[in-house]
Amino acid sequence: MTAQPRLPTVQFVSRPGILDLGWGHPHPDALPVQRWRVATEQTLASAGDRALTYGHAAGPGELREWLAERDSIGDAANVFVTAGASHALELLTLLLARPGDVVLVDCPTYHLALRIFADAGVELVAAPSDEEGIDPAGTGDLVRRLRRAGRSVSLLYSVPTFANPTGATLSADRRVALTQVAAGSGLTLIEDDTYRDLAYGDAAPPTLWSLSDQTCVVRVGSFSKSVAPGLRLGWVNAARSIVERLERRGYIDSGGGVNHATAMTMATFGSSGSYELHLADVRRRYASQRDTLLRHLARDAGLVMTPPRGGWFAWARLPEGVSAAALLVEAERRGVSFVAGSQFHVDGRGDDHIRLAFSMLGPDETAQAGQRLGAALRAVR
Repeated sequence: MTAQPRLPTVQFVSRPGILDLGWGHPHPDALPVQRWRVATEQTLASAGDRALTYGHAAGPGELREWLAERDSIGDAANVFVTAGASHALELLTLLLARPGDVVLVDCPTYHLALRIFADAGVELVAAPSDEEGIDPAGTGDLVRRLRRAGRSVSLLYSVPTFANPTGATLSADRRVALTQVAAGSGLTLIEDDTYRDLAYGDAAPPTLWSLSDQTCVVRVGSFSKSVAPGLRLGWVNAARSIVERLERRGYIDSGGGVNHATAMTMATFGSSGSYELHLADVRRRYASQRDTLLRHLARDAGLVMTPPRGGWFAWARLPEGVSAAALLVEAERRGVSFVAGSQFHVDGRGDDHIRLAFSMLGPDETAQAGQRLGAALRAVR
């Protein structure tokens, strides 16, 4: 009998001979296998059958309370547990926007979020921005112009802290101004705060959620980057009225919350102190991997940039006249890959930038990737 090919187990697809700087995935050694095993055993020992039954609609109280205290949310009733940030974006788009609505997005932005919004049948429009990020005043003007033209503008999506793809962080003044624009225009501002805990040096600035009246901002968080993506676990901070609407969705009522057993284990992982110990380890690792990548990009590829203060990504401007699309072809021919900047825009821009992930490759592979990218750049120039 001919053996049948095995179905895939993980998302990542390794390509022989390619050092891939395109994947925003954790380094395998950064995943807390042993600590998570201990937390799972502790959870089953203390919670018993409560860890394996149907959960509460908004998530187990243990995790919601830990998150509320750790993130200074104020009230655990403002927390709804999700199956990661992508799930949260899907839920919020279906809840707060209608097909045909305009959804404003900070560009460049997380490219896979654009697909989630597009699945809901909305129109994506780039918010005005400059070298400092999204322009709050210009965004307010754009909302008014669109509405005068008869368009319904419902949501504004931004990754203001250690952003994907740029690694940039929005300034304090613009954070306040952006929340004021949202409040004044009746927009719901979705703050994707996925990378907050991966800060290398100074702590991340205050959330947009904490700077607002907490009616115009909905904050999305995730443990995919800070702990492990396989957990499929995240959360939403929102006004109680939004949390209640999420709780009433049919599949939540039917299923009894999302990912209950994992959420219970995460509560143990957090409250036991293991989360903070793990964060200290991965911050050191990823800061070192960032420094290795930037050093070799500068030396071997001539790409010099300000080190991102957190997250997983470096955003590199290409030399004048070099196209990211053309460079990608030559780079893969030489055994290195990345994501072209045009993937992170909704208006055709971005071919003069590339996104490079420093999370997945170790030091030796990163050094080789930098050398190969440098050779590719010299070839296309």
